[in-house]
Amino acid sequence: MSESSLNCAGKILDLGRPRIMGIVNITPDSFSDGGQFIDPDRAIARARQLVDEGAHIVDIGGESTRPGAAPVDADTEIRRIIPVVERLAAELPVPVSVDTSKPAVMRAAAAAGAGMINDVYALRAPGALEAAAETGLPVCLMHMQGEPRTMQQDPHYDDVVAEVGAFLAERAAACVAAGIGRERIVIDPGFGFGKTLRHNYRLLAGLPELVKSALPVLVGVSRKSMIRGVLTEPGQRTVASAAAAALAVMHGASVVRVHDVAETAAALAVANATRAPAKL
Repeated sequence: MSESSLNCAGKILDLGRPRIMGIVNITPDSFSDGGQFIDPDRAIARARQLVDEGAHIVDIGGESTRPGAAPVDADTEIRRIIPVVERLAAELPVPVSVDTSKPAVMRAAAAAGAGMINDVYALRAPGALEAAAETGLPVCLMHMQGEPRTMQQDPHYDDVVAEVGAFLAERAAACVAAGIGRERIVIDPGFGFGKTLRHNYRLLAGLPELVKSALPVLVGVSRKSMIRGVLTEPGQRTVASAAAAALAVMHGASVVRVHDVAETAAALAVANATRAPAKL
């Protein structure tokens, strides 16, 4: 794991220990919590709760990227998230990340006080690289085969770990060429984004290979189909998600992106103690 830190608009995210990113979706149609936090006051209350439970950074999204999701225009996304970002950036002691792929949203979020850009398209949209570079913020680059509406129709890889790693290395190089320093880059293998159940678990098992890039790795598996796909009881997904987050940390992940922060914090306490028993 990278012993680094991220300067998130003046708030430092220390990656010397694995960190928890709490999810707040301000959308009507996200796969797990769609519609629950579309009201700004409820979204803000949820973000505060996640921080109280142990989140080190909060990720705000205004467009669902679940399989089959319909696209949202930049104006709608800005209208949904910017009032929330402004208040949270001013009130929370931790950084606020914005989950977006649109240059206009990136610029608006940075102006509102956001501390990080989390992009499922890895800054491939026209103008996204330039916009992210202008903000000066850290960026998270995610792998996705295809695009949300069609990504799960027939995903194929010869070697999913090697191909995801090569894609992320290429996107990191593109960022550096655009003026985004490596100290600002986080990579995300994109669990569930254009991957079958078997691909996802091969990728989780192969996470140490991605960690060798020396870039911090963010893992988001919380409540996803890869979790549900190995369970016999639907009510087990929270504990199974926390277990997967702990496994990711044991394999070198620097950040885990989750819905259930308190449960994940407990699981990571055990994982961290196992990784460094001499520090107990």
